[in-house]
Amino acid sequence: MQSKKKNLIIILGPTGVGKSITSIRIAKQFDGEIINCDSMQVYKGFDIGTDKLPLNERENIPHYLLSIVDASTQFTAADFAKLALKTIGSIREKGRLPIITGGTGLYLKALLEGLFPEGEKNPIIRRRLENEAKENGLEFLRKELTEIDPDYARKIGKNDRIRIIRALEVFYSTGKSISAHFLNTKSYVKDFNIIKIGLKLKREILYFLIDKRVEKMFEKGIIKEVQNLLQEGVEEKSPPFKALGYKNALKFIHKDICLEDAISLTKIETHHYAKRQMIWFRKMEGIKWFSPDNIHSILNYVERNLN
Repeated sequence: MQSKKKNLIIILGPTGVGKSITSIRIAKQFDGEIINCDSMQVYKGFDIGTDKLPLNERENIPHYLLSIVDASTQFTAADFAKLALKTIGSIREKGRLPIITGGTGLYLKALLEGLFPEGEKNPIIRRRLENEAKENGLEFLRKELTEIDPDYARKIGKNDRIRIIRALEVFYSTGKSISAHFLNTKSYVKDFNIIKIGLKLKREILYFLIDKRVEKMFEKGIIKEVQNLLQEGVEEKSPPFKALGYKNALKFIHKDICLEDAISLTKIETHHYAKRQMIWFRKMEGIKWFSPDNIHSILNYVERNLN
């Protein structure tokens, strides 16, 4: 008789769709605990702009990988995959159901599909690439990457300096593109029964909810939060200051834009981000899509598919 696989639930979807509430409902129904999969919610002190669920709204459900690193830390997909796997193990040891919740597609990809071994860094090649970026601009390196590895160049942002330089470093160090390395990766969770639940809404409804959320973000005091972070010595170049809302809050503080424009720009940028998330998730296999309002169907689907 074949042994049953270990259960793992993944709740994904665009920002503002209702993943947190859905995850709590599932956790309460099936004795689960929740692992955050939002690349900005891992940072300490960045709470309002990332829409981090307050402790009093978590309904006594344990949440992990929230507020775990300082703002100066570059937290990677590899970091997430390793910590998530460790957390999944500790949740299972308690006899409970691990539930991963979030909208950072690259983190999910790292966990589900694996990452190629990083190997040794090559500081000489890295330094040469950094100098080329300074002298010729990042666009010069991006074109170089597009010729070497067009698939990976399309997947990452055109201004993603860290990943552009890392991909070129990998190529010049190993003689193989980063995409070629990815073909030889193995999933961290290949021996799990993975239930992927996608949440989606009609675009106009989602954008309406996003707009309300952005307005609430500014009402709750994202400007004050940013001012406090700066006073505490958090540098503006820190990774979480690139998050939606924070860069416009900084522009307002520096008097580059008015409050109305800060709110309006954040709404537009969040719409664009939600669209990019859906494009990413549509490429993922095995997702069962639901409206977040249809919680009974979601719970029934989970129950039918649990081992």
